[in-house]
Amino acid sequence: MTRTQALFAVHLVGLLFGTCGILGELIEADASVITWGRAACAIIVLSVVSRFVSTNGLKGLVQHGRWLALIVSGTMLAIHWATFFISVKVGGIAVATLGFASFPAFITLIEWGVLRERVTRPEWIRLVCVTLGLILVTPSFNFSDTGTEGLLWGLFSGAGFGVLAVINRRYLSNVDAFYVAGLQNLVVFLLLCPWALPLLPAVSLSSWGWILILGVACTGLAHLLFVASLRVLHARTAGLVVALEPVYAIVFAWILFAQIPSLRTIFGGLIMIAAIFSASLAVRKA
Repeated sequence: MTRTQALFAVHLVGLLFGTCGILGELIEADASVITWGRAACAIIVLSVVSRFVSTNGLKGLVQHGRWLALIVSGTMLAIHWATFFISVKVGGIAVATLGFASFPAFITLIEWGVLRERVTRPEWIRLVCVTLGLILVTPSFNFSDTGTEGLLWGLFSGAGFGVLAVINRRYLSNVDAFYVAGLQNLVVFLLLCPWALPLLPAVSLSSWGWILILGVACTGLAHLLFVASLRVLHARTAGLVVALEPVYAIVFAWILFAQIPSLRTIFGGLIMIAAIFSASLAVRKA
């Protein structure tokens, strides 16, 4: 990918991720079943694509000794997805997506505090702007109800995704992206089998249809594009772009469920868009 293509791919990922909360609300199943089915669909899609596009991904994974990174990243993906859908079920779409959108902060802290990578002043400023936007977008700070639990699950989901993004960029960027995405989903599938399989008979046909859409479009395609874009972009830049997910989710909820956002929410979304647009311009200039 070129930088321009990578930025376009990441923005598309943000759009696809924005529909996950909507689908999680529509699917009448446990979070483990949703995550398991999502991974299963993604494995099928990525297996078909990689058969025609790449033949040396597995060899590269072995040669570079990246098996441990793959297992850890797959585990983080499972944690991220499962906790996100728990957050949707407990706290609602807005709370879940806003909690997950905290992951750019986790990425920056990991790269700065653990990996000792340099974070520039503009990147810190953009991160502050995104954080301010998230604060304004948050409908309520009343933690006396189930929203509190939902937000905590959402933050846990954001932390898992932050670790996943850093591992992908630092340890798996030289391995074929098709194999990385497919094998990470295989790890998720295997990890959740003990919890998901006993619950499958209770899942309705309509829920399976939504799970199929979730797995093919919002997982197989989106995960692949995100992994591929990290070959070109810093994880923090990609994270800031994908942080648009709450904005997309709120817009979709507005259109589909007539949930009209407040002026405060719209203002917070504009701040986030401005920060992410600034990051895109900086990457293009570089």
